Amino acid sequence: MRKIDLTNFQVATTGTARDINRRIVLNLIRKHQPVSRADLSRRSGLQRSTVSAITEQLIAQRWVTEGAIGHLPRGRKPTFLHLNGQRAGIIGVNIRPLNTTIALAGLDMEFLSHESMLTGTDPQRFVSELSRRLSEIIKAHPEMDFEGIGVAVPGRVDLASQKLVFAPNVGWAGLDLKTPLETATNLPVELENAANVCALAELWNGQHGEGIRHLVAVTVSEGIGVGMILNGQLLRGPTGLAGEFGHVTIREDGPICRCGNRGCWEVWASNTAAVRFYSNTASHCNLPPSAPRFEDLLRLAEQNDPKAVEALEKMAHYLGLGLATLVTGLAPDVVVLFGEFTQAWQRMEPLIRKVLKERQPTHASTKIVPTDPSTQPRLRGTIALVLQKHFGLPYI
Repeated sequence: MRKIDLTNFQVATTGTARDINRRIVLNLIRKHQPVSRADLSRRSGLQRSTVSAITEQLIAQRWVTEGAIGHLPRGRKPTFLHLNGQRAGIIGVNIRPLNTTIALAGLDMEFLSHESMLTGTDPQRFVSELSRRLSEIIKAHPEMDFEGIGVAVPGRVDLASQKLVFAPNVGWAGLDLKTPLETATNLPVELENAANVCALAELWNGQHGEGIRHLVAVTVSEGIGVGMILNGQLLRGPTGLAGEFGHVTIREDGPICRCGNRGCWEVWASNTAAVRFYSNTASHCNLPPSAPRFEDLLRLAEQNDPKAVEALEKMAHYLGLGLATLVTGLAPDVVVLFGEFTQAWQRMEPLIRKVLKERQPTHASTKIVPTDPSTQPRLRGTIALVLQKHFGLPYI
């Protein structure tokens, strides 16, 4: 049961049911396109007249287009409906400590353009350059109506101020990204933690079935982030800081983390940790200048370099420890893993599952699923971040 918040609610009006039905039809078209009005009526349980009225409105607003005409042995020939991927443009931005990627997508969430830029260490210079890049993208597509900009950040966003308040891997505490980007582009900007964005991407585009309502996303990169979909809703907590399992201590004798804590999960199981294992610098988080990139480590492991293999196996062990905590504490339907390390999944999976079997006493039936980093899940999640205001349930 979801309790009604008597300090913050909206009463249902005659328009509420229409809005909900409209979003149900829009989502059914998105999922089952090409689809006929009769099929929409069967799938939704709505009367055909109601479906016809909704679809006519969606066509008039250019959310939906009519396509091919079906052929039936008898009766009226159905006209198939499609989501109009060209109706609106959405810009997605994925910020990581070293590089930032920017993509333009249509309503169908297919990327139309893609570019990258250095993130750098100066936040003000970065915001200025990002604003310029975004403005250029908008000017280059005058034919497109833009819905907004979704931004994935390597940290947590305060729900009240919308500022980046916890981002130890970039050190930008208190940074206001939203205001300058909105001022430069005249578009609404939605900010969200990268792991939460990945969770949204799976909720919208994952191949888990409609019955999945409890999903945990674990992003493994320079650090470790956790996004949680519980009972079909993204869990942010009262201030937006919920989910920082990457900064929970798993070994008190571990290195000091950039967050100031000691022995955090991410200092043992992140890309940075694996490179540190390889470089034999286990006493602190900072890497020597000669340290390889994590991509180099993956390549060396493929060549059966013993030091690289050992580093990935150690990383897998500690990933398993943290995942065991998540599965034991939350027992979700599925844990989805994101990051370059999934390219070595065949090598790392047995070790991760071994630790899960040993350290997960409840034996919850949670599935552990890796993703393909080439699908750009963070960027896809930033697009979903903007589109959810049209496709998600309205707030009541």
